[in-house]
Amino acid sequence: MTIYDISEKAGVSIATVSRVLNGSSNVSEKTKKKVLDVINQYEYTPNAFARGLGLNTMKTIGIMCADSSDLYLAKAIYYIEQKLRANDYDSILCCTGYELGTKMSSMNLLITKKVDGIILVGSNFIYERESDNKYIADAAMQVPVMLLNADLDAPNVYSVVSDDFTSMYDATLQMINTGINDILYFYNSTSYSGKRKLAGYRAAMEEQKLLSSGNLMQFYHGSHEDIPAMTGHLIKLNKKGLKFHGVIAADDTLALASVKYAREMGYRIPEDFSVLGYNNSMLASCCEPELTSIDNKLDTLCQHLITTLLGVLNGNEMPKKTIFSGEIVKRGTTR
Repeated sequence: MTIYDISEKAGVSIATVSRVLNGSSNVSEKTKKKVLDVINQYEYTPNAFARGLGLNTMKTIGIMCADSSDLYLAKAIYYIEQKLRANDYDSILCCTGYELGTKMSSMNLLITKKVDGIILVGSNFIYERESDNKYIADAAMQVPVMLLNADLDAPNVYSVVSDDFTSMYDATLQMINTGINDILYFYNSTSYSGKRKLAGYRAAMEEQKLLSSGNLMQFYHGSHEDIPAMTGHLIKLNKKGLKFHGVIAADDTLALASVKYAREMGYRIPEDFSVLGYNNSMLASCCEPELTSIDNKLDTLCQHLITTLLGVLNGNEMPKKTIFSGEIVKRGTTR
């Protein structure tokens, strides 16, 4: 018997059960009685660690990420740990890789460590098949699970996301409006976030009737650290006859490779060739001219995620999903 079971049988939220267990006065007598009746009926005793209920809490949060060498994920972990520490919480980090089995093992490990909540950093933890997401829903029956830039509709799961679709849609239209029609989309992920970005690009191009074939959407299969190989991928496309004078990239690393490609082709940037990246990372200042990139407000996302988590742990009703808008930071690689 968990607080999830109690909330389901009593017909109230997990936060309400938490408030009753904490003795909060912010619960009506009728609701309190309903919850206590279920607790008494099933002889529920709160876990000694009382994950997230404010009773003998371990003050520790589990963090899972696929790859801490990824610039975006590494920055997110930094922000999250910094904000947890400011609220007197410790953290346990698991770098899972991309295999489902390893993610499930890491999730089980964190549960056995009696953490108060679990944060999944990045969108690679969500799968299209509902059965593949069961490991998250199962964990959420015991502790609150927070998703950074991913979405899953399940009890006790909370999502904080950037509107990747609209950001990429707007960026594509802006580049089209500068007179560039042959814009290549360069990406390396089919995660939840990756699909939303691709859909935004596709929607803008199709709206302007500029997507005559799928050749302008190019997936890169190699290492996310091998910029020369990314550049080589674009050069091969050119040699095969695919011509393009603009690149919108799914992250700043791919965008830097696109700048190198333009230089090798002898294009002037941005007069002959435009490049736009994503994440507005420190890489944006690592090329000449500096890179135009979409700022997905990562610091704001992480702050809201921690605020939501702490609210849940304190027994408050918190939004299940919060969406933030990105912003194009214009620099020298676009007109």
